[in-house]
Amino acid sequence: MKKLLISSVCLACFVFSVRASASAAGAPLYKNSKASPRERAADLLGRMTVEEKLGQLQQLDGFSEGGYREEHLKMAREGRLGSTLNVRFAGNVNKLQKEAVEHSRLGIPLLFAFDVIHGYRTIFPIPLAEAAQWKPELAEKSAAAAAAEAYAAGLKWTFAPMVDIARDPRWGRIAEGAGEDPYLGAAMAAARVRGFQGDDFAAPGKVMACVKHWAGYGAAEAGRDYNSTDISQTSLRNIYYPPFKAAAAAGAATVMSAFNDLNGVPSSANKSTIDGVLRGDWKFDGFVVSDYTSVQELLAHGLAEDGEDAALKALRAGVDMEMVSTLYRDKIPAALSGKKISLTTLDRSVRRVLEAKFRAGIFEDPYIDPKLETTALKTPRALELAEEAALKSLVLLKNEGGLLPLDPAVKKVAVIGVLAGSRADMLGSWFADGKPEDADTLLEGVRAMVSSGTIVVYSSGCPVNGGTDEDLEKAAAAASGADVIIVAAGESAEMSGEAASRAFLSLPGRQLELLERLKKTGKPVVVVLFNGRPLELGWLDANVPAILEAWYPGVRGGRAVARTIFGLENPGGKLPVTFPRTLGQVPLYYNHRSTGRPPSPSEKYTSRYIDSPTEPLYPFGYGLSYSSFALSGLSLSSGEITPDGAVKVSVDIANLSSRAGDEVVQLYIRDAAGSETRPVRELKGFKRVTLAPGEKKMLEFELGPAELGYYYSGGFAVEPGVFKIYVSTSSAGGLEAVLRVSAR
Repeated sequence: MKKLLISSVCLACFVFSVRASASAAGAPLYKNSKASPRERAADLLGRMTVEEKLGQLQQLDGFSEGGYREEHLKMAREGRLGSTLNVRFAGNVNKLQKEAVEHSRLGIPLLFAFDVIHGYRTIFPIPLAEAAQWKPELAEKSAAAAAAEAYAAGLKWTFAPMVDIARDPRWGRIAEGAGEDPYLGAAMAAARVRGFQGDDFAAPGKVMACVKHWAGYGAAEAGRDYNSTDISQTSLRNIYYPPFKAAAAAGAATVMSAFNDLNGVPSSANKSTIDGVLRGDWKFDGFVVSDYTSVQELLAHGLAEDGEDAALKALRAGVDMEMVSTLYRDKIPAALSGKKISLTTLDRSVRRVLEAKFRAGIFEDPYIDPKLETTALKTPRALELAEEAALKSLVLLKNEGGLLPLDPAVKKVAVIGVLAGSRADMLGSWFADGKPEDADTLLEGVRAMVSSGTIVVYSSGCPVNGGTDEDLEKAAAAASGADVIIVAAGESAEMSGEAASRAFLSLPGRQLELLERLKKTGKPVVVVLFNGRPLELGWLDANVPAILEAWYPGVRGGRAVARTIFGLENPGGKLPVTFPRTLGQVPLYYNHRSTGRPPSPSEKYTSRYIDSPTEPLYPFGYGLSYSSFALSGLSLSSGEITPDGAVKVSVDIANLSSRAGDEVVQLYIRDAAGSETRPVRELKGFKRVTLAPGEKKMLEFELGPAELGYYYSGGFAVEPGVFKIYVSTSSAGGLEAVLRVSAR
């Protein structure tokens, strides 16, 4: 849809003409489903009072359990409410919608929204875990399943996907995104938008996506949520913007402005990013909604002196809908009367919201069938997909001596850790209307996988964030007679997500002490990690033979982990984020720039620590398998191209083992020299492949201007020079080739 940019005079002419044609047909044009969303919105806009217009820009919060507030009924009836947050379920949605559609003057339906982040009732692995799949098409299916369930509950708008790049694992919302890399992040962002919206988000079972948080929110200083960010324009363009741009290109209906201050301007009043980049550069034609009370928070930021000032700055910047706070509703009428803002500016935002509602099909289909709540939630297909997603997201970090997979006929297994028996902690943060009772636990999974003669003993050990000496002693006693010990360790679900930043990345509570006790039993130990961020795992890596990263794997997570531990499945996930050796390395990410004195363990005056290696414990893209693979035969279709040319990169991947498995082949580049420095490596392609025992495949990638180019201070360009090409199975090492880009 082309963006409508017309003056108020032209708009009046346009409205008059379309009304004339509508009156000829005997009904308002905005009620004609055959007219375009642009035509319908223009007609409807011309019929609205200022109060009704401001109502369309207002989203109010319902109750967390799904109900609406009594004031919502009156506001909907008076046409002063455009959207709600948290109101859901057919009974609530249809009753409130009826007030808007059948009893208000113009019959404009409400948009019902909810945070459907990684599933609605069927809960999938957290988004960071889905990124570990390196399989965007699977994330698209998960989002589609979530959309179908959300729609069944009366929702038509989700506040997802979150596409913020996160390089600091202290930030709790790293769990909600795709990690540290813009290329992988862009692929996941586009896939999730497609999954939620499909080809037409007016269709049954589809919802509007909301890409968040625009912009730079994931770079919060000190990893502290809601904190300020200071990011150069080149970093914004090359690192933080690409996932948003990909989501917009995929057709995202809406974007959410962030809480954070970006380079001195709070994001919810940042005209240069909203109207400049998002709408100007990228031609985004949806609407922008503020984050929860972020318009009101312009006062606390120190940008606005009072409520009216905050409302004016946000609306002028291009924030179309205000979430929860009510400054637009309360302050804009007087500002219009005082000519502090034009009606054209207000109408611009109202038009965007109306167009989205027409595109969403809710004028023709405003109600939800109550029967869907019993037929469309937690279906067998959705549960199968949740298990597949969990299996693909598991990352094997260590497997010394081939301890894994375990033999299902082992005589005695000890399962230790409160997380092994916790259903709620399988779901992670933002689990919508998921129910803990729906989830499988690791303990249940182990019991289901072992042979009938195997003895399984369980001890909850110590609480995640506490514990006593007695707790440790009981766990050690339970494990002492076992042949193998499986320990569930990590974070409880509430320790990740929004407002869950951590100053430390070590295992919380006394979990490390528990592991030390268990190691002293002399029995082999397998650690399964449940967490929403990279953790400090140095002691585990040095002392535990097997470590499996499970993240928060969703309703079928316990089953998926157990199937993998006992060899029914082969892990193939890869890290979407770097794991540091120690907190002092943070922020740590693979695509950093080089210094003039790169780290050297043998040279003092280099960029290094005197008390720790500079390298990560586990690099971005890393992950092991029960199979073994080898790369060979890296070749380029040409050794030299022009800046507007392209080259094909081919490589062979072989499974050298007797077991089928997955490998993720990754393509990186490095610009050896340029007018400005670039990262030491940049991911520019990846493919997850399944190979049978002894099978060999040739994979092909393409590098063109989109991959070789970079946003420099002067704009996007492919600069002539030498590029190093790497193909590997992580961001470290791999095969190398050289490509020269020559001047035209």
